[in-house]
Parts: sequence; C-alpha cells; structure tokens
Amino acid sequence: MEAIAAPSPWLADHLGSTLLLTGGVLSTLLLCAFVQAAGERARKVQELVRERTADLKLTNQRLIDDVLARKRTEKALQESEQRFRQLVAMSSDWYWEQDEEFRFTHVTGDFTEKSGIATERVLGRRRWDYVPALTDTELGRDHVATLEAHEPFRNLEYRVVDDNGEERWFCINGQPTFDETGRFTGYRGTGSDITARKVTEQRVHHVAQHDVLTGLPNRSLLQDRLGQAVAYATRSGHQVWVMLIDLDRFKYVNDSMGHKAGDVLLMTVAARLRSSLRDTDTVARLSGDEFVVILSEHHDQPLTPDIVQRVMDSVAQPVMLGTKEFFVTCSIGVAAFPSDGTPSENLIEHADIAMYRAKKLGRNNFQFYTPAMNEESLERVRIESALRNALERNEFVLHYQPQVDLQTGRIVGMEALIRWKHPELGMVPPSRFVGIAEDTGLIVPIGAWVMRTACAQNKAWHDAGLGKLRVAVNLSARQFGAADLLPGIEAVLDDTGLDPSCLELELTESLFMSDVTPAVELLHRMKSLGVNLSIDDFGTGYSSFSYLSRFPIDVLKIDRSFVNDITHDANDAAIVASIIALAHNLRLSVIAEGVETAEQLDYLRHQGCDEMQGYYFSKPLPAHEFEQLLRQRRGLTAPEDEPQTAAA
Repeated sequence: MEAIAAPSPWLADHLGSTLLLTGGVLSTLLLCAFVQAAGERARKVQELVRERTADLKLTNQRLIDDVLARKRTEKALQESEQRFRQLVAMSSDWYWEQDEEFRFTHVTGDFTEKSGIATERVLGRRRWDYVPALTDTELGRDHVATLEAHEPFRNLEYRVVDDNGEERWFCINGQPTFDETGRFTGYRGTGSDITARKVTEQRVHHVAQHDVLTGLPNRSLLQDRLGQAVAYATRSGHQVWVMLIDLDRFKYVNDSMGHKAGDVLLMTVAARLRSSLRDTDTVARLSGDEFVVILSEHHDQPLTPDIVQRVMDSVAQPVMLGTKEFFVTCSIGVAAFPSDGTPSENLIEHADIAMYRAKKLGRNNFQFYTPAMNEESLERVRIESALRNALERNEFVLHYQPQVDLQTGRIVGMEALIRWKHPELGMVPPSRFVGIAEDTGLIVPIGAWVMRTACAQNKAWHDAGLGKLRVAVNLSARQFGAADLLPGIEAVLDDTGLDPSCLELELTESLFMSDVTPAVELLHRMKSLGVNLSIDDFGTGYSSFSYLSRFPIDVLKIDRSFVNDITHDANDAAIVASIIALAHNLRLSVIAEGVETAEQLDYLRHQGCDEMQGYYFSKPLPAHEFEQLLRQRRGLTAPEDEPQTAAA
C-alpha cells in the first residue's frame, strides 16, 4: 500500500479570497440575525398594535355602550317624569317644595285648579301663614313641632277657605330634604283635596248621631250633650233640667191615619220644640214619640215651670195632617240636677218616671220628679212583669155590676169589669194594672179575653133562663185602633152564639173625637154587626155635641164624677139634667154610673134617666154571686113604691 499525503490547502495562496468569503459569511450571518431580530421586533410591534387596537376597540365599545346606557337612562328618566306628571295631573294630588324656613318655593301649576287657591297666595309663605287657624289646634301645633324636628309626616288633614270663600279640606304628605353634607334644605311632598270624602264622613257622622226623620240628636249624641250639661252644672252650681216629652195618643194617629201622617206629626213636633227653646238647649228624639230636652240654667236665665208650659203650649197647636186638622197634646216629666234623689246618670230615667206620673194624672200635664215616684215606678215594673204572664196563668177574673132599669126596677144588663187575682198580691184592682196594660199593648189580648169571657158567660145565663141580659164591655184605645177589631168581634159572637144585641161596647169619647170621619165609619161598621154602642164617661172628654148626631150610638153613660154631687152641687145637677135631655132628644138611652144614695136615685128618676148602676144597688160581683142575684130576681122598688130602697 502506498500512502500519499493530501495536498495542502491553498489558503496561503488565496488569503484575500478566504477573508472575503469569511467576511461575506459573517455579514450574511449578521444580516440574517438582524433581519431575524427586526422581524421579531416587527412581530412584537404588530402584536402590540393588535392588542392596543383590540383594547381601543373594547374601550370604544364600552364608551358607546355607556353613551347608549346614559341615553336610555335619560329617556327612562324623562318617561318616568312624564308618567309622574301625568299621574299627578290625572290624580287629585299636587307637588310642593319648601325651603329651610318652611316657605313654599314651588307648587305644581295645577295647584290652583285643584285647590281653588291661587299659587301667589302660597309661594313665599308658610302653611300656617295662609291657614292661621292651623296653629290654634293641637293637631296643627304637633305638625309645626314635626317640621322643626325635620321629620317626615303623612296624612295631615286641615281645613282651608279657598279664594271663593268655600270651605275645603286638604291632606298633605311631606319628606325632609338634605344636601350632600347632611344640611337640612327644606321639605317636599304632595297634597290633595279631600273635601268630598270629608263631607261624606261628616254626613255619616251626622247620621250616626242624629235621627234620620227629624234631624234631632239621637240617643248617642244625647248622652254626650247630657254629660257636658252635667259637667257645666257641677262647675257653675246652676241647675240642669231634663224633660222627657211623650205625645199623647200618638199610636192612634199611626193606626188610624197611617205612618206617613205619624212621620209628619213627629217632624212638626220636633220643629216646634226647637223653636220654643233657646239655641243652647238640646232637643233630642229618644225613640218613637218620645223626645228629650236638656235645659241649662244661666245666671241671667233662670229655669222656671213657665218654660215647660211654653213647650206644652207649642206642641198643643193644631196640626194639619193632609186635609184634616189634628190636635195633639203631650205629657212631660222633669228631673233636675243637682237635686236630692237624682244622680246625674239617672236623669233621663227619673224624667221618664215623672212623665208616667203625668200620664197617670190624665195626660196633657207635666210633673217634676220626686223620690216618692220611684216607688210607684218600681211597682209599675213589678206589675208589668207579672202582667205578661197573668193571661197564660189564667189569673184574670170578671166581676159583673148590675145595670137596673129605673122604671121597672129590674136588672136589664151588667157591665163586665176585669179583676186580677194575683197569687201573691191578692185581688189587684183595675186602677193598678189597666193603665200599664194600655201602655204596653197587653190590653189588646186582655181586652179580647174579656169580651170572649163576658159573651160566653152571658150566653150561659141566657141558656139557663135567667133573662136576655145585655153585657157591656169596655173597648180600649188600643183595641179601637186595631186592624182586626171587627173580625175579632164577629168571631166572638159566632163562637159563643150570643145574640149581637146582647153585647154593648163601651167607648170613651176621647177615642174618636180627634178625628171624627174615620171614627164615624168604623162605628157604623161596628153597628152593622148588630151590637149596641155606648159612650162611657160622657162629658169628661173633649166632645162636641154636634158630633153625636153623626155617631150610631145607643147609650150615653153619665160619669160618676157628675153623679156624686147632684144632690149638693147645682152645677153638677144641671149638667146631669142637660145630658139626659140631650140624649133623649137624640133618642139615646142614659145610664148613670156611681149611684150610691137614695137621693141620687130619686133625682135621676125625676130627670127621666133610663138606667143606673152603682153601690146603692150592688157592687161588682163575681159570676157565681151575680148568678145568685139573678136567680133571686132581685131588683129596685118601682118608682111609685115607698121608700125607694133596694129590694129583693
């Protein structure tokens, strides 16, 4: 093998070329590095530009979104404000602002239209400047204190007189305002006109405390006024009088002329009571036909009975009910405070007791309460309570007083008189319970029982051959005004089988003298049943003799008050003689009640009186004793017999 050395490079021969090549390579490498670095920098710049551009776009978009949001917010605020203004315009409210001195700085433009007050009257002024009366009330003073404490308030109601002089009511709400430092800057709020609501509330309040028919205070307001009057009397030492006024026979007006006529009468009486008293006095309607008057005494206006009499006289004036003139009277009870036996809380009760005392004394008068009346009142309560069960317990009995023919001396009839056989009180006379029964309405079923029992008893005596007697039954005012009076009488006659001519119905003249026309019609309808009709206690009422010719009456009964003194009193004797002559001229029979002496009997016979009843012949007897009297055929001696005494 042959080893041959490689030839030496030609570096030495080509040094310049080598250096040039080396420099070129190095330059190329450097250029490549520069280009690479520049490209990398360009890429970074581009990336940064892209990032900045993206951020700019995002910021720009956010700015655009903010602008749009602001525009939407502004539009929403504008719409909200517009809605607020529209709501304020459509509602009854107005908007207002005040400064730190509570002076109005702004009020919405429609304030004048809604409130009736010019804006100029309000601006620059405080609320109590244009409503001075506001600070005169506790509510107004509390409102000022609230403002000074910088607290909100709601539903403040106050009264204003508008520019036309009309009274209005406003309701306001307010909220305090503060700046960014917390300094108080004033108030702002809303107001509204609540006049319509207030008027309605006042009307409702008035209705709640006043009688709808008469417009007078009712029981609720009466108690308040009475409390004020008693407080005044306690402070001043002056008296207070409470008058309880009850119209006499008011139910008769309702029953005979209708409730409309009764309402007219109540309104008329209410107006008369107001006009007859002072403006400071209270007139209230208690219930039905009862009125209460509160009179307060003053140092220059003492209370006297003349005031009560003036009230009675004002009520007693005639009243036109339709085309008819009606006369009404009243009974009044008076209770005074301070007074012995009259506590303030019992004033009305004691006046009521005194009023019943006035009615018991004949009505159309007044009585002052005395402690003794309370005992009568308690007895009345006891009687009324027991009376309601007496009919069911069969505690009533009838006594019969004979009616004797003065010419023949024979018994021709009897008057049925009720008695109450109470298990504890014993035999109670009619004077103790008939008036109470009349007032409570119990007289109607009691009267029906009396009529049925008397007719059945009379029929039994007829069937026993004791004579065809006539039985007289009293008809009360309540019965006379009852709608079922005629059917009730017919039913009794049919059920008992009694001949109608053997039943006599006794009526007091006061039952029908106040309104004659309907009474005449009713009397004729009663007469058509075949019964007899008599006027009891003739001459004691308010009769007009001219009316008697129109009434289908069979008998006049002379009241015992005239018979008592006919032998000693020329006036009573003349009255009795006149009644007998009048009755005979009208072809009526005459019965004298309360005959107790032979002298009375002789005078009556001499004057031509037809019949009598009284203790001279017999007191009222129970049914079995009266039957014995009939069987014994007892009677009076005939006029030609001497001496004139009761004979068997």
